[in-house]
Amino acid sequence: MSEKPAELKASRKKLDEIDEQIVTLFEKRMEISEDVARWKIANGMQVLDRKREKEKLHTLADLATSDFNRRGITELYEQIMAISRKRQYQMMDEAKALHNLPFIKVDHLVTEKTKVVYPGAAGSYSEAAMKQFFGRDIKNFSVASFRDLLNEFENYIVGEQIIPIRHCLMGVPGTTEDTIKTVYSHAQSLMQSDKFLEEHPSWQAVSMANNAFAAQKVAEDHDITEAAIASRYAAETYGLQIIKEGVNQAANNSTRFIICTNQKIFLEGAKKISLILEIEHESGSLYRILSHFIYNNLNMTKIESRPIEDRNFEYRFFIDFEGSLEDSAVRNALRGLRDETRYLKILGNY
Repeated sequence: MSEKPAELKASRKKLDEIDEQIVTLFEKRMEISEDVARWKIANGMQVLDRKREKEKLHTLADLATSDFNRRGITELYEQIMAISRKRQYQMMDEAKALHNLPFIKVDHLVTEKTKVVYPGAAGSYSEAAMKQFFGRDIKNFSVASFRDLLNEFENYIVGEQIIPIRHCLMGVPGTTEDTIKTVYSHAQSLMQSDKFLEEHPSWQAVSMANNAFAAQKVAEDHDITEAAIASRYAAETYGLQIIKEGVNQAANNSTRFIICTNQKIFLEGAKKISLILEIEHESGSLYRILSHFIYNNLNMTKIESRPIEDRNFEYRFFIDFEGSLEDSAVRNALRGLRDETRYLKILGNY
């Protein structure tokens, strides 16, 4: 049976009174948290004390009278403690008590006497991205592929280049759709062009490590039964004729290429940050980590997860968000993430 209007009104009035008391107590608690922060600043202590927090959560949960309330108290105080930490990070940043992030701001990238390495071969999308970013005269050489460049080695993102993807079917002069028996391309490009390929069921699709390698093979074999799916830039590089343009079904497809260096630098005016992190394998851990972006009013533009090798059901997260390492909000979020994640690496500010 539902409550009568008078009873509902009375209950809501009691809730309002309790909420006012909770707000008052919350503000008193935050004042004391600030006192704790001042003491930590004066004594060079870290913000997060995991042992203290776990003991406190256990003690508070035991005060509850039901399993439901115990879980509620735990969740409530996890949030209260997280908010307290965020305020302490702010105070430490204001007091210059946090170590500076190990990145140096520069006003330009030095390209004199610099060689740029790109994966693939001449005519690849990666080469086109490199020349668009650095200019056509930049000294460069290619490698077959990169390993997990950012995670395994000390490299950092300093820029990005977006390249529109418009795949073309190409072959040596004289090649037509009727003469083709085999089509070479990267597996992803073949997949992106599968609707076009389905129109030619007699063609054999063969995967290559790179689109440019496919164009190079077709040019070297000089066989009108072979064709490649690659860019117009690849066709121009290897002297191939374009048989059909735009064979990929997504008209607005594009790929982001990143520019990396082994120096911890960021360009003046950089406005995007990429990072990689690992978190504890426990309930609510991702939620607590994401709260650092929310509380500091930072706009996350991308999050991806990848399984961690040899660790079942554990994941590594790749995150992009807007901001600069010079912003206090960014510094506050990163300090919190560094304390509260199992592993954190700033991949770059660009």
